[in-house]
Amino acid sequence: MTGFEAIDALLAAAKEEVPLPSVEERRALREQLNLSRAQVAQVLGVSPSTVGGWESGRDPGGEVREKYAYFLEGARTKLAERAGEPVEAVTDATPDGAVEEGADVSAADSGAEDVESLPAPRPCVLCGGPARHQVAGFPQHLDPTDCGTAPAARPSHAAEPRQAAADPAAPGHPAGGAAVPEPPVARGVAPGQPGKPAAQTEETRRPTRGDRPRRLAQQVPVRPVGRRVQTAVSGSPDLIGQAVAAALARHDGDVDAATAALVKRAIPDAMALLDETRKGGRYDIVAHPWIPDVLRKQSARGADQIWEARPKWFRAHLPPGVHEVTALDINGAYLSALKTHLPIGRLEHSTGFGHDRRRAGVHLITPPVWEHEDVLPNPIGNRDEPGPLWVTEPTLRLLLRLSGPTYGLCDPPEIHESFTSGATEGLLEKFRVALKDARDGAIAAGDEVTLEYVKAMYSKFVSTMGESNYNRELYRPDWMHLIRSQAFANLWMKAYKAHAEGLTVVRAMGTDELHVSGDWRTVFPEGRGVSEVKVKDVYTVGSGAESDGP
Repeated sequence: MTGFEAIDALLAAAKEEVPLPSVEERRALREQLNLSRAQVAQVLGVSPSTVGGWESGRDPGGEVREKYAYFLEGARTKLAERAGEPVEAVTDATPDGAVEEGADVSAADSGAEDVESLPAPRPCVLCGGPARHQVAGFPQHLDPTDCGTAPAARPSHAAEPRQAAADPAAPGHPAGGAAVPEPPVARGVAPGQPGKPAAQTEETRRPTRGDRPRRLAQQVPVRPVGRRVQTAVSGSPDLIGQAVAAALARHDGDVDAATAALVKRAIPDAMALLDETRKGGRYDIVAHPWIPDVLRKQSARGADQIWEARPKWFRAHLPPGVHEVTALDINGAYLSALKTHLPIGRLEHSTGFGHDRRRAGVHLITPPVWEHEDVLPNPIGNRDEPGPLWVTEPTLRLLLRLSGPTYGLCDPPEIHESFTSGATEGLLEKFRVALKDARDGAIAAGDEVTLEYVKAMYSKFVSTMGESNYNRELYRPDWMHLIRSQAFANLWMKAYKAHAEGLTVVRAMGTDELHVSGDWRTVFPEGRGVSEVKVKDVYTVGSGAESDGP
């Protein structure tokens, strides 16, 4: 074929993208047929989270776009055939952009510690009417009969399995593993419904093609409802064990080949496990929220404006003498850091010095002077430039803790402005426990395949939830920074514990490396568990006179 013929063939094959209905109509068509996202995802070969993204602003491409358009047109035709049942367009949007999970449960069941009286009525997140109480920081009516808009409960549907994609980097890849039911999400307020602020129209508009792919999704914060997250993971399918067994069977028991295959699919499998552990959760996870500019990369290869407080510290001077130093490895640093205060809804801007412990996000602060660099690392890590900087919730909380009467190590940080939302420390707790239990079981059984698989799941889950081509289902750079900073804060507290117990802290590096001199076994338990440490190296430093650090 000549060059001109190839061009003609290319032009002949080129075709205009199939048009799609509005994002509001997409969800309406699916829901009016009583189909779950998992059911639609299974026939299209994608994940339920991907279908959710299409219903909140993102557009599919290529062949899957044609299949999705075919499904939507068929759904529209089927509904038109039902006499007296017109197609209605609904939207996820509610007065504050919230999405409710388990709408049939009263907020009054949420527990007295989360319910507070308001000095003045504020718009209810469910109906927009005046509410005199708030639950976990969200204004709402405690009695559903007082609520002007009582969303109808959706019928439940059987879960549909979704298959693992061969290439997790492919756009719209499905998550692997066993069947993952779609968690129930109640419908929101229809467009034009009384009580909906006019500003919501701009928030929920369908983005233009000029927007970047990960910023296409509308902001859909979540609202609290009166059901506690169950911390136990009882009754859930063993997705990790099933995946390991299937990989070993496919590779005829070849441990290396099975491990490589499992590590390759760690990201979609982690998302499948997250979906499973969120069943019955109190809050729905918003996968693609609105993000402030401070959390956006300043250039294609650059970074955003958030400082994670990553330590890279060594003690400049040691006491006289020769010192045997043990490099300790902190097990599962990112796994433990999944337990941190994560923002649930839209990050809202505020100014001033106050800090609300019921909220979490990122903060512009002027850090306090640190006068203990000779024995302990600075809690904000190694930073040469003076002046304000954007830090995460874990870093701010650590500084506030160290400035309090218990520690008294520094002055309080000066808070200039913040982007925060109502928060919970247990949002990923069931996910963390499932991974921890699998890790503990693998260590006890000497199962290195499962151990490497689980390690890849939680480490890649954290590292790809920002702007990554390998995880299209979750875009939460705020969470990524918060979890990593929590790991750094956890390491700092271990350094402080060692110092307080009489050990000499020699180095603190990253999230999982602590070098100490002294009888560290009286301070830290040795082992491979997440609450234990293991020896990475032992070396000697110093001389008869005062010595420089390593």
